[in-house]
Parts: sequence; structure tokens; C-alpha cells
Amino acid sequence: MANLSASNHVARVLSAANQVAGVDTEARIAASWRRCVVNHNLDPARRGPPQTLTEAEVRHIAEPMEDLIQVAIPEIEDLARVLHDTGYCVNLADPNATMLVSRLPGGDYDRMFLEWKIYTGSNFAETFEGTNGLGTALAEQRPIIVHGDEHFREQWHMFTCAVSPLFDHAGRLAGAVNISSCRSDLGRSAHELALAVTAETTRRIEQSFFRRRYRASWIATLPGDGHGMLAYDDDRRVVGACRTARGVFGLTDAMIDDGIDLSHLIQLDDRATRAADDPVTLRRADGTPWGRGRVAPPVRARVSRPLPAPPREPPAGQFSGLHRLAGRDPVLIKGVKRLKTVGNLDLPILLHGETGAGKDVFARAIHAASNRAGRNYVALNCAAMPESLIDAELFGYEAGAFTGARREGSKGLIVQASGGTLFLDEIGDMPLALQTRLLRVLENREVWPLGALKPVAVDIRLISATHRDLARMAENGSFRSDLYYRLRGMEIRLPALRERADRREVIAQIADEEAPHCRIAPDAWTQLMAYPFPGNMRQLRHVLRLAGATAENGVITEADLDLQPFATRSAADHAANERAAIADALRANGGRATDAAKALGLSRATLYRKIKALGIELDS
Repeated sequence: MANLSASNHVARVLSAANQVAGVDTEARIAASWRRCVVNHNLDPARRGPPQTLTEAEVRHIAEPMEDLIQVAIPEIEDLARVLHDTGYCVNLADPNATMLVSRLPGGDYDRMFLEWKIYTGSNFAETFEGTNGLGTALAEQRPIIVHGDEHFREQWHMFTCAVSPLFDHAGRLAGAVNISSCRSDLGRSAHELALAVTAETTRRIEQSFFRRRYRASWIATLPGDGHGMLAYDDDRRVVGACRTARGVFGLTDAMIDDGIDLSHLIQLDDRATRAADDPVTLRRADGTPWGRGRVAPPVRARVSRPLPAPPREPPAGQFSGLHRLAGRDPVLIKGVKRLKTVGNLDLPILLHGETGAGKDVFARAIHAASNRAGRNYVALNCAAMPESLIDAELFGYEAGAFTGARREGSKGLIVQASGGTLFLDEIGDMPLALQTRLLRVLENREVWPLGALKPVAVDIRLISATHRDLARMAENGSFRSDLYYRLRGMEIRLPALRERADRREVIAQIADEEAPHCRIAPDAWTQLMAYPFPGNMRQLRHVLRLAGATAENGVITEADLDLQPFATRSAADHAANERAAIADALRANGGRATDAAKALGLSRATLYRKIKALGIELDS
């Protein structure tokens, strides 16, 4: 029966593609089928999963869209909550139909979406997968519903997709918001309603992104449905226009680049120069009334007007802890900058770094910089606790839930962290069974303690950390892929100590903390800068603490440093590390040997001797 159904579908697709009369297919779908057969040479009978990108590939294509993704995520989260009970998967995709953000509905529906790889990293371009909601909406640059057997490939018939394309501040195609359902009991009218909600979400993302892009300009919202937006400067020269406004006025990039005068498009009443985002009367260029619009002043102008209950500005020094930890390392500085842009959004954070790199310290600094700083910060090391105890410690239990349980029961760490931050260190070591329970907590925002008859609502910000390659673990099945994408709302990489561009300053700072009454002799500096520190910050602290205790006359020498041989490093590797340390110092000081020697704590003669021995070439 299944083969017969597939054969009938293939025949119907090919008939529509060949424009055979009497084929009952909606015109847009038939046109897409023709593109798939004639232009893309696709086979409607082909089966198999969609192309799926690796984590590194997803990161690469998402990086240019980072600002848009940050604006979109809160709206995607809201849409997922609205559609949660109806079983829709919600995705944000790039212009090439690669899913960059995914929110699964939970429950039994997740299995279907995961089985068919409808999640982050999968590509549904029409050129690969044929007619489908995401790929076809992007190909045509307009909203669409592809319902059941309207899909080009027969294997997708159990799904219905409703998609609304997304356009950037300049009217260019920037991606799409996709919702997919595998519920056979939902008719087309239900999906049309869901598409309307999705289109409204897309409109809010576009408006928010436009306002963010032109926050230093005046922004006029045109009469009507509120989709049209123009940005202009203090001289009333147009500096930006959204896709709708470009269509209304026939604006081109060249006209905007030339600074077309606003009066050639609309006329504003006198109230439009006030620093207030209020309704104003707009007139067409010829002076005829158009209707009521809105004019929002630049961000710099808005501060002069007292607004009712404005959001609190971040306290001075709110991010000082993060800035201190970042030092002058460009990787960490970029990470802190990204954290500041998302502010207090309820976005899971995944810290990735080697053992001892300071993940817990960094997580505490993120908590201290958030609006949850006054609430609990609760940490659990998943690798340090026996598997049999993690369940009870994390999720809690009722009195008498198991033999040996406390008489009064236990809240569990998740409930204890409610209102604050939960930090799960070494999340890659969490048993698979508990990964499933944690995923439900993140999706439903409630936890079921062992032996409980009802769930407990929780409100947590989750920070996870690992030294493992979770993406690879998710691929080979040793870590749940859906949980991985849940945890990776934003990933911050913590470089190893040996990789840090500012490691001399880091060593000096930790020496001040661990050996405050000592100074480090030049020979000790050379060893500290060359040693790879496989244990990172943790090992460095132990080494300097011991050195400070054993140093004579307050001077830490090479003999005071308990630097164990690094088993995987040879003498050649040690020389390579020393060479890299000297080269970095020279580079940081513009090639000036005197300054580099001072930074390394060496004499000029010693530095020149090492430069010669290590074969470092000095350019002019």
C-alpha cells in the first residue's frame, strides 16, 4: 500500500511538472514541483535525511547573522511557547534554508522531529529537498503553507510546514521563521491560523532589527498596518528604509545612499520633532493627508524625556568581574561582549574549555552580572558525583521515595536554584537517562521530584560547562542532540592558559593573589611563560601557592616551581612553547627587543641569546 501511494504521488508530481491538464494541485505548489523536476533535476521518490551541517559549519554561517539571531531568539521563544501545546517545532533559518535555531515542542513529538532531522544544522533548500515550506518560502520570498502530500518528496507527507520569510533592515532576504507539525488531526485552517501568528512574529523581528540598526536615527512608522519604516537623520535625509517602505516609495539603495530628502516622500507635522515616540499626522509628499503614523527619536534624544517606569540601567561595574577575567585576551573579550548584548535574556549558556580553565569562576561572574545576582547560584559537577546520586541531588525527592531517603525529603538543586542560576559543570558526563529528564525541565520549566505526585514550577537560568566535544557526542549518540542544542543558546569558549594572549598578566595577577609577598625572578618567569600548564588556572594557582611558601627572601626562583613534566610534551615542544612566548612578546611590543625583554622579565642579553638559539628572525 505504501509503495502504491508513493507511486501515485510520483505520477502526480510528474504530471503537474509536465503541465498535464486535470491535475488537482494548487498553482504555487505545481509551479514549485516544476522547478524541482525541470530546474533542479530532483526525484520525488528519493528517500533519505536532509543535508546536515556540523557544529563548526553552523557556527560559521551563523556568525554574520549574530545581531539578527539575538533579536530573533526572544520572539522565537515566545512563538514556541504559544504553539507548545499544538506540537509545532519552531525554527529560525538562514537565507539558504539552514536551520540555525530550533525549539522542539517536547513529549512524543520530539522523537519524530529528531528522527527526521528537523533541527539545528539541517538544510531544507528547495534545490535539495524539493517543495517544502522552508525551502519554497525562501525561493519565492513569500509566506506559504506546504501541507502533507504537497511536499515534493513523498517521505515528508506526514509533515505540514508554515513559513514566513524574514527581511533585514535594507529589505534583503535574511532568512525565515518556520513552524512544522506532524499532527495528522490538524486541518489546513488550523495551520493557516498558525501561519498568521508566525507572520506576526516575523514582523516583530524585522521591526526590532530595523530599530536596532538605526537606533541613532529618527524612525518614522508609516500609516496602515505598521509594517513600513523609514529612518532619517537630523537634516531629514533618509538613511534607511525597510522592504515595505521601499515598495511604497520605489526607493532604491542608490537613492538612499544619495541621501534623498524626506520631504520627497512624506511630510511631518511639528510634533514629529519632539523627543517622544508618539502618534503624529503624516502627509504625502504633495501635502495630502495620509494618516496617523509614529515618529521615534534617536536613542540619544530619548534620554531627555522622562519615561514612565524605564528599565533600570545596568549598575556601574556590573560587568567588571567578567572584564577582569577576560583581561586583554581577544577571544574572551569577544565572549564578554556577546554576553553583554544578550543582557538578562533567559538564554542558556554553554562554556567550553579545558579542565582547570576557570569555567566555574566565569559562570559565577555571569551570574553576578545578571539581574539574578541577588538570588541563589547553585553548582553541580556532573563528573564528581556517582550516577546513582545525581538524580536525587538534581531533581530532589519526596519523603520515603527510596530506601535511605531523608525523612523530610529534599528539594533538589534545580528547585534550590529557582529564581537564580543553575551551573552544571562537566555536563558531558551526565548519564543519558538524566539528560532526558533535564531536557523536560528546560522545555516545561517544571521538575518532578522522585516520588512526587505533581511537578514543581521552576525559573532558572542555566549555565553549563564541558571540556568534551558535545557536538561529536551528539552525532555519535553518546549525548542527546536535542539537549545539546537546548544548552547551546550561546557558546563561550574559554581558551587554555597557554593560548591566552595576555598570559603574562594573568600569571602576575594570580601570583599577587597566591604569593602576595613575593616577586618572581627572571629565570622563574621564563619557565612560567614556556610551561604549557595542562591543568590551566588551577595548576597555576597550586604552583604559585607552593612557590610562595618555599621561596627564600621573598623571591620565587626556578627551583621553587613545582612544574611536573608534561607527559605529552617533548623537549622540542618545550622549546616551541618558549619560542612562542618570546615571539608573542616581540609582536606585542612592535618588535622592540628592549620592551619585549622587560615584558618577559629577562635582560636584553639573555633575550638575544634565546632569540639566536631558538632561530627567531627579527624583521626590520
